[in-house]
Amino acid sequence: MTPEEIRGRVEEFLAEHPVATTEPSAFLHARYRAGLAWVAFPEGEGGLGVSRALQPLVNDLFEAAGAPDNNPRRNGIGLGMAAPTILAYGTPEQKARFLEPLWCGDEIWCQLFSEPGAGSDLAGLATRAVLDGDEWVVNGQKVWTSGAHNADFAILVARTDPDVPKHRGLTYFLCDMHDPGVEVRPLRQITGEAEFNEVFLTDVRIPDAHRLGAVGQGWEVANATLNNERVAIGGAAMPREGGMLGVVAESWREHPDNHTPELRDRLLRLWVESEVARLTGARLRQKLAVGQPGPEGSAMKLTFAKINQQLTGLDLELRGEEGLRYEDGEGWTMVRPEHVDFAGRDAVYRYLRAKGNSIEGGTSEILRNIVAERVLGLPGEHRVDKDVAWKEIPR
Repeated sequence: MTPEEIRGRVEEFLAEHPVATTEPSAFLHARYRAGLAWVAFPEGEGGLGVSRALQPLVNDLFEAAGAPDNNPRRNGIGLGMAAPTILAYGTPEQKARFLEPLWCGDEIWCQLFSEPGAGSDLAGLATRAVLDGDEWVVNGQKVWTSGAHNADFAILVARTDPDVPKHRGLTYFLCDMHDPGVEVRPLRQITGEAEFNEVFLTDVRIPDAHRLGAVGQGWEVANATLNNERVAIGGAAMPREGGMLGVVAESWREHPDNHTPELRDRLLRLWVESEVARLTGARLRQKLAVGQPGPEGSAMKLTFAKINQQLTGLDLELRGEEGLRYEDGEGWTMVRPEHVDFAGRDAVYRYLRAKGNSIEGGTSEILRNIVAERVLGLPGEHRVDKDVAWKEIPR
């Protein structure tokens, strides 16, 4: 399908569903059913089965028309991680049940992967799921769960077989966050806010119909999710001198009295690195247009964290005394933000929040291993527990 044909489809849709007179939710559901949600998804599942490269055009046309959006900032985990995983591994019934309300923003999603004893070593997780008839009974604890307090559903990885090596005993589920056995507690961050949570699961019953993939296939399905997450974090489309680089460049222009040769050198070096990352991200998205994300997304996410942390530190120095004020602290009373806005808050918030970039979405240490082994082809780390039953591994 050509860009002209896509443009015609959007124009025809807008003529049939005028933005000014169509209720927003009805508009979004109609857009999904017309295949103009994720255009690369198959027909009947929010798409038209066309190239991903046409998605920006569709988004731009709807934005120019003033169409309602599906709250992507609040449901980033659902749109960027759950949806492509359900598309890849879900049954027809699961796709029909979950994809439309997910895309339309009717149901918000979170991710129940990391645990207090299984963060970087996700395959070592201890949350158990035991089959009871046609339901799985889940018990355990998850941590660093973004947006769990707003979520309706979660993508969940649990251990279903402790008698096999850790990577082979995992299964992937779609968990109802409104189950009475789900308890969400906030985790206060260095910013004073609580984007993240710890989640306790006590006798949570998940229908086997909400198992994604085969029993024991959880590690493979989880890796597909993580690859999508890292692309979403590190490979997002960015205009030239956009994002944090644009914020810091503006700080440079607004504070000429604080200029020094050393700060000028750091800014130029970071400008070059940001431009390289932006162009690499564009190349990665071109690869995504013809296939599934691979380990290259780990390199992009690793680069994003490094540059973002260096830029936010430089921003504080450029602002001088002004950079010491934290206007969004709200007296350090814990608040629950609706979304993370890296570039739109004050300088201290950005500096503090960027510290988490090298942890969330995969720690930088683990991502370096992935790049070394799966991209560069270097020998893997020696792992003594790779072929040992999970229950026999000391913890």
